[in-house]
Amino acid sequence: MPYRILVVEDDPTLRRELVTLLEGDGYEARAVTDFTDVVSAVREIQPHLILLDIRLPGESGFALCSQIRAFSQVPIVFVTSSNSDMDELTSILLGGDAFVTKPYHTAILLAKIASLLKRAYPQQGEAALTSREVTLHLDRGQLSYRGQTAELTKSESKILAYLFRHPGTICSRGDLVSYLWDNQVYVDDNALSVHIGRIREKLAALGLTGFIQTKHRQGYLI
Repeated sequence: MPYRILVVEDDPTLRRELVTLLEGDGYEARAVTDFTDVVSAVREIQPHLILLDIRLPGESGFALCSQIRAFSQVPIVFVTSSNSDMDELTSILLGGDAFVTKPYHTAILLAKIASLLKRAYPQQGEAALTSREVTLHLDRGQLSYRGQTAELTKSESKILAYLFRHPGTICSRGDLVSYLWDNQVYVDDNALSVHIGRIREKLAALGLTGFIQTKHRQGYLI
């Protein structure tokens, strides 16, 4: 079953964009359109994660966060046009798990969501991802292809997981580095090149060449 994410955003255009983005990444997306009783919607829908705006009709996102925290520890990501340090601090003090400012970078927002879900529901994490006969076994850090396997380091597994979750999409080096830092894998741009090189060597040993493509000055693509 996919994770269920509740979008609490009053701007109809942004709300539709978020729902489309989440569904495109494999989540079940639900959206609040009646802001008179958001807390009841949370109780009824029981989401695995909430995307919450601060400035809403009726009660603010801060007030809603406080009320939700009275009965649930569901991960809450504030997605807001406010970029003040005080608002970010307030969100942390009230129990928010992340603070993303608009306009948000979609890949980074999705990476934050995936990271929070993994920490909150480790038993529900994906065991494997597959692309073009290649399977990444997240639960044991291995790559397999037509009966052959290769062992992966933590960093290599994380890099491949990001690429596997975005097939057919060019993933920039900056997005990859941000995603890795978000998941407690501390690499810089130079280290990323080294890891990609080692991954390609392991793919080649399995009989795969060209599985990860380099797009000049853009990033990587599978």
